[in-house]
Amino acid sequence: MTELAAVKAALKTQAVETPSWAYGNSGTRFKVFAQQGVPRTPREKLDDAAQVHAFTGVAPTVALHIPWDKVDDYAALAKHAEERGVKLGAINSNTFQDDDYKLGSICHPDAVVRRKAVDHLLECVDIMDATGSQDLKLWFADGTNYPGQDDIRARQDRLAEGLSEVYGRLGEGQRMLLEYKFFEPAFYTTDVPDWGTAYAHCLKLGEKAQVVVDTGHHAPGTNIEFIVATLLREGKLGGFDFNSRFYADDDLMVGAADPFQLFRIMYEVVRGGGFSPEVAFMLDQCHNIEAKIPAIIRSVMNVQEATAKALLVDRVALADAQAAGDVLGANAVVMDAYNTDVRPLLAEVREEMGLDADPIAAYARSGWAEKIVAERVGGEQAGWGA
Repeated sequence: MTELAAVKAALKTQAVETPSWAYGNSGTRFKVFAQQGVPRTPREKLDDAAQVHAFTGVAPTVALHIPWDKVDDYAALAKHAEERGVKLGAINSNTFQDDDYKLGSICHPDAVVRRKAVDHLLECVDIMDATGSQDLKLWFADGTNYPGQDDIRARQDRLAEGLSEVYGRLGEGQRMLLEYKFFEPAFYTTDVPDWGTAYAHCLKLGEKAQVVVDTGHHAPGTNIEFIVATLLREGKLGGFDFNSRFYADDDLMVGAADPFQLFRIMYEVVRGGGFSPEVAFMLDQCHNIEAKIPAIIRSVMNVQEATAKALLVDRVALADAQAAGDVLGANAVVMDAYNTDVRPLLAEVREEMGLDADPIAAYARSGWAEKIVAERVGGEQAGWGA
């Protein structure tokens, strides 16, 4: 197999999981903007997700968020997904929207609130059993706003205790993916603020616990690819939540703010053996003002382009330049790959997969956007509320 053929073969195996919530209405702290045709039910979210997979060929699974996607029959929901050519993916918990969680969830000083939060996480594992999901994805808004508000160390003890109970409930083939975020909504201390804290808890828990890197959850200037390389080296990188940020946690389309950063991250993934089913490529984005489905298609395409460029890095030439201490030569190898226009290559890959070379244009011609606007009239649209 030629080098180019190997790159194309790798790209055809890529899988990017899309999030159910990205198909619903979303916004800022100040306003949620409603759009026509937005799904009203989890099934309609899956219908839209199926369109993304149909036109990209590499978005075969959909992450659920509980309770936003709560239904009476998860087996039936899984069947609905399969009938439309996709499957249910990670189960995301929600321990941040109830009034009880004002002072935290599993880190809360009140044992009654902690019990409520842990029971919700255990419910999510039950849903994993029903849907066949492999991943339980956890993000906690827990933290404090003022010095002295709570005992920092005690909160870490509570976190460890809660995680341990949930970890013990995981079944064969299931795992816990722990996400981190350095601030918001807690402004003084956040209980899982960085990859080191997440890594420390996952290391203590065991093999079924791994770290999720949300590309928007970092302070300006953070070298995310270094974090990725380190977690891969330690066997603790469970997956990504792909999005972009300009200032804080903006949840913009992946690659929109800094496509070069996305390329650098993907190179470390490829170089570190992370281009595999063991590392989940997931989107976590909020499409506040742009049309949902085309934006998600574009995000998937952006991941594909960064991956293609990362696969094109001449690793032999790069290693030779590094060994020789050729700083400029090594950098040139990386930049040559990044500056390659991979759109024709990806167009060929899609056509070889029986897809349209231009997923955005193909979706626009499909009539799906007009269909859902006409049919999804009445009812309550999915989203955060207006």
